[in-house]
Amino acid sequence: MRVFVRSCFFALLLALCGLSAVQTADAAAKKEPAKEAPNKFEALKRFSQVLDLVERYYVKDVTQTDLINGAVKGMLQGLDPHSTFMNTEEYKEMQETTSGEFFGVGIEISMENGQVVVVTPIEDTPAFRAGLQSGDVILSINGQPTQELSLQEVVSRIRGAKGTEVELTVLHSDAKTPQTVRIVRDAIPLISVKSKKLDDGYYWVRLTRFSERTTEELKEALKDAEKESKAAGGLKGIVLDLRNNPGGLLDQAVSVSDIFLQKGVIVSIKGRRDNTDRIYEAKKQSDDVRVPMVVLVNAGSASASEIVAGALRDQKRALILGERSFGKGSVQNIIPLSDGSGLKLTVALYYTPNGSSIQAEGIVPDLEVVFEPPRTEDKDNPRFLLREQDLNRHLENSKDKKGGQSKAKKDEGKEQLARDNQLRMALQVVKSLPKMREIQN
Repeated sequence: MRVFVRSCFFALLLALCGLSAVQTADAAAKKEPAKEAPNKFEALKRFSQVLDLVERYYVKDVTQTDLINGAVKGMLQGLDPHSTFMNTEEYKEMQETTSGEFFGVGIEISMENGQVVVVTPIEDTPAFRAGLQSGDVILSINGQPTQELSLQEVVSRIRGAKGTEVELTVLHSDAKTPQTVRIVRDAIPLISVKSKKLDDGYYWVRLTRFSERTTEELKEALKDAEKESKAAGGLKGIVLDLRNNPGGLLDQAVSVSDIFLQKGVIVSIKGRRDNTDRIYEAKKQSDDVRVPMVVLVNAGSASASEIVAGALRDQKRALILGERSFGKGSVQNIIPLSDGSGLKLTVALYYTPNGSSIQAEGIVPDLEVVFEPPRTEDKDNPRFLLREQDLNRHLENSKDKKGGQSKAKKDEGKEQLARDNQLRMALQVVKSLPKMREIQN
């Protein structure tokens, strides 16, 4: 059974090792007092009566399978926002999101107070390009109100074949009236690590999610950074960007943290039953990275992202900068059922190394810096910048493509710094950390 940590979204989930439906049921049977048996029997009898009445008298013909599936979904949704039942198709889709390419618009969503809320749009996806933002509320999908649907049903309706269109009615977090957005579905890439040079020896490393290859991709990115910065004196500092990272696999969150830690607790998990408790610790490795670090978080940083940020903060390995994170500190176990469906059940809470739970609290940054969107030009008097390419009959660039790409790659970091105030501040801080550590209280 795979281990997942999930930010209340469908795309990436968390499972604990060694837990099975049979084990849970057996443990419950042993520990629950016998006096509750008559009450359980009465509850099951009442359910059977209601099921029979609906089958016999409901205005439309409904199969018993649909009724029982609906009852199971309702039971789980009444527990918390993250526990849910997945039918065969939904369970298969869940597995695809952590291991292969899938098709959709590229958003992570959550069900909050009966509303479907965008936790974060995934970078370089149709939803991201369409302007969907963290905190937006999806009111309807192709005209059907989302309040009539479960979270899994919402996901199934948003996903679809590549090239097809889905119409979303969205209420932006900063708007008073809804907006209709038409988005063409596309392949959603599962590349989880991006890296750009900010200055000689200083790199911006962005983690978009925690999927199966995240740790491997991160090591490759750091190895490339080491190689590229060798001429300038080697790697001097890293800005680890976890903004709008909704989470993912627990083992990846642990192994990512371990790259930057040599010892100590990374995260601990505590549940209702002893067999769910576990402590994950860092181990010293030959390729551990020891340069100064700043970690960026915001309201879209959830679950596995908060595990990494909390571990690096509590171990005093990195300074946390940005805005308070999402605050999802619960653990979901994915239990496959015999008919190909699945159960996602909250079984525990996780705790940062200092023993604190971030459930509904989030990671509070050491240095709070609110993101300032780049200034937009005045629509009535836009600024026009004339460049060579705008001139009639301008000469085409005769450089080979490889050279052009190399130059563009060098400029990417500077362009990102120019439009991202949090990243600019993070770079300044990571450069100053060695000097700050020399200051005595």
